[in-house]
Amino acid sequence: MAVTGTDIRVAKAFLMKGELVAIPTETVYGLAGNALNEQSVLSIFEVKNRPAFDPLIIHTDTISKIEQYVSEIPEKARTLASHFWPGPLTLLLPKKIIIPDLVTSGLDTVAVRIPKHPVALDLLSQLDFPLAAPSANPFGYISPTNATHVNAQLGDQISYILDGGECEVGIESTIIGFENNETIIYRLGGLEIDQIRDLIGEVSFMPHSSSDPKAPGMLKSHYAPRKPLYLEKRASISVFDPDQTGYLLFDTYLENVDKKYQRLLSPSGDLKEAAHNLFAYLRELDAMDVNFIKAERVPMSGLGLAINDRLQRAAATE
Repeated sequence: MAVTGTDIRVAKAFLMKGELVAIPTETVYGLAGNALNEQSVLSIFEVKNRPAFDPLIIHTDTISKIEQYVSEIPEKARTLASHFWPGPLTLLLPKKIIIPDLVTSGLDTVAVRIPKHPVALDLLSQLDFPLAAPSANPFGYISPTNATHVNAQLGDQISYILDGGECEVGIESTIIGFENNETIIYRLGGLEIDQIRDLIGEVSFMPHSSSDPKAPGMLKSHYAPRKPLYLEKRASISVFDPDQTGYLLFDTYLENVDKKYQRLLSPSGDLKEAAHNLFAYLRELDAMDVNFIKAERVPMSGLGLAINDRLQRAAATE
């Protein structure tokens, strides 16, 4: 298992040697390596068993640093950045040649963000290179929201886990790009759509892809537990084999099912709390002695769109 600690100096030393370190962000834990070092980037793909056609997000701590890696930041992008950075926003921008094609899967755009986590920001401020940092889990599996999750899955393949506690947001960042003066959301995430619209007007949505994603996190089947997951509306959830099924519910328990097989995302009906708990509860259900997981759709408002997006892809079979 990997050494887990809180020493930023140790994490920095490993990264400067080209090794991989798991780092905390406000969204999920990332598997980080030097984004300008092709061998480090290749190691990320190998450790995660991530397909090379799925691009990565690079992380740093200031817009001035980001300007070293991108050739243009449109006005709408700057508006979003000024309001949501540091935070769960990723911008898809035209890249400079300094960014290896391996990071972008050959695309001419690179996904960039400034995370809102004091430990991550402290580390990034001490580095003279950005970090490529997809979620610190095997490709396609549930994203990690604490150091224990990372160690259980990747601990024997990485040098160090920088422990920053539980992730506050709990789901990945919202990815936004710009084409022909149009604002496009490539991945729903930790920002509410209305927050974005209030700042820059209407947006469009890019559909998921099975093999040719235009941005990170767009694959149709993703974030999945090992056990089959079935996504249903509350009214259609049926109780079958109650001792063989785990239930992921929004705010109310099912009757006639032992509560030990149920997880409520938010007893108070708070979608932010639900997002925070989503991946952790999926992991708990996946670890139970059950054969199936049934998940309830949450209300389609605010962060509910991103939660349902994750559940839909966790239930996808292709």
